[in-house]
Amino acid sequence: MMTNITLFSQIISKLDRSSFSKLLKAKGIDKHQKGFNSWTHLVSMLFCQFAKSQSVRDISNGLRSATGNLNHLGIQKAPSKSTISYQNKHRDWTLYRDYYYVLLKSFGQHPHLKRVKFKIKSKIFLLDSTTISLCLSLFDWAKYKTHKGAVKMHTLLDYDGNLPHYVNISDGKTADNKGAYDIPLISRSVIVADRFYNDFSLLNVWDSNQVFFVIRHKENIQFKSIKEKELPENRHHHVLKDEIIELTGAKSKTKYPKKLRRIAVWDDKNNQEIELITNQMSWTANTISQLYKARWDIEIFFRDIKQQLHIKSFIGTSENAVMIQIWTALITILILKALKANPKYNWYLSNLVAFIRLNLFVKVDLQKWIDSPFNEQPPPKQNYTQGVLF
Repeated sequence: MMTNITLFSQIISKLDRSSFSKLLKAKGIDKHQKGFNSWTHLVSMLFCQFAKSQSVRDISNGLRSATGNLNHLGIQKAPSKSTISYQNKHRDWTLYRDYYYVLLKSFGQHPHLKRVKFKIKSKIFLLDSTTISLCLSLFDWAKYKTHKGAVKMHTLLDYDGNLPHYVNISDGKTADNKGAYDIPLISRSVIVADRFYNDFSLLNVWDSNQVFFVIRHKENIQFKSIKEKELPENRHHHVLKDEIIELTGAKSKTKYPKKLRRIAVWDDKNNQEIELITNQMSWTANTISQLYKARWDIEIFFRDIKQQLHIKSFIGTSENAVMIQIWTALITILILKALKANPKYNWYLSNLVAFIRLNLFVKVDLQKWIDSPFNEQPPPKQNYTQGVLF
């Protein structure tokens, strides 16, 4: 049975419009707005992501080609390219950031996004950053290097569902550890990160807030061993050392005066020893090492958003336009993860993105299509109404 609504319209219908309206009211946006309101702007930028539009002209023409279906998207008419450009420059980007977090509460709690690899009760977060390069001559506000511009996404990824729990977007010059001071801290959770976050002042803040951490430590830290723990016999041979230590460097000891646990493990894949520090004293050394291994998930997340979404090139050059495009990209990944959470067909994210992109304006039942993408669908009814091309 065919549907009269396009795939794109069905995807947009999954968004909570009432929550969006509450955000608009709270921020005092759209009070006197006529025509191109914030919802139309959001739909336009989500179309940009799903269709991977390369310019505002592509967005405008693409939505114009959906004439007759725009009412299902909740918009009155396709916006002009000049209108999109103007609003990308001037509409408050924090609206789309806040809407991401609203959607995260509903989409991100999907039961099929939960993972049970670890028996620990703590919530697991993976912390890292990725740099998005920009041309400094066009994006002159994005300082990074002498001839290069960039922004940096400091991301706290929820291990369940691989979705960002928090994102801080800074200029490219901001060090990883400095970009991590503002992350929200949840008591009894664990943060897993690479050596760039081996900042003892930062770790002390986390510890003081009852947050556990598993960090790869730098080679030059000074410490003394207080107690060596016994290694398990006949299993977990990759664990080389498990000990309680105390920092001895004058500055580092002042910043972190408490005891730490140091675990050394052998990484077969890269043929190297990895040294970790943690403030978690009771979990097994193997659990600590597996937590650090799970950190690779955030690298995969960064690869996915850069390859599958539209954040490596930008349709506007102002800081506001870049922020809107990044946050609507994150809303898009949220939608995609929700779509692939429970279908009968086992989708790879790259395949799902490609298939949706090719079928955005096809009128077919979204859930049936996601469950059985290769089942032959009945031919659509012929519609001879002439569309608007230009």
